[in-house]
Amino acid sequence: MQLDFVILGMLAMRRFSGYDLRKWMEGPLKYIGYGVQLPQIYRRLAKLVGRGWVEYDIDTREGGPDAKLYRMTEAGRRALWEWARSPFQPSLRPADPDFAIRFIFGGQLDPDIALRVVRTELEYRQKDVHHTATPQWLAKASQHETNTSEMDPKWAAEVHMIGHEHGYAGASTYIAWLQLVEQRLLYRRRQLRGTRSADEPHLDTEPDATVGSAAP
Repeated sequence: MQLDFVILGMLAMRRFSGYDLRKWMEGPLKYIGYGVQLPQIYRRLAKLVGRGWVEYDIDTREGGPDAKLYRMTEAGRRALWEWARSPFQPSLRPADPDFAIRFIFGGQLDPDIALRVVRTELEYRQKDVHHTATPQWLAKASQHETNTSEMDPKWAAEVHMIGHEHGYAGASTYIAWLQLVEQRLLYRRRQLRGTRSADEPHLDTEPDATVGSAAP
């Protein structure tokens, strides 16, 4: 479940209470289209504790109820790395948060993981985008009569074409952003190469060959 790895990814940075996790999801995480209710978070935290991936400490607070501060265990750390290194399958809908969740909470562990996810997403979106020429289905539609006498079929086809161009523009902007991120990550890899000692393995050209090179 994605929420498990969102929680583990957050706990990789520091300890959180369930309430603070919810506040974070209502803040920065809302911009990637992912949000859950507090009861869901507590249910997943309980399951993660039962699985041995998460533990908690009691934080005594004056003037209010004590809070549980959750932290990731060694088993949870291994699970997070295994998930981050697993093959990424882009979602059919670019608006889904799948890419952002994998990029942020997997990519934060290693630049190679972030680069692999970006390249997978970029390749998928480039294959999926269509040029702005009139799509075949729209060209055929404009040649038929409509079921509404007041509607001009050529004008209806033009409006549909404008809608198609709107989607194309959004997809093209997203692809351009992915390309910029790819170059930024490649620059970061070159920086890392310069800081590694001579006896450390260097990062290869293809990210799939280097995933996990920075071992947890």
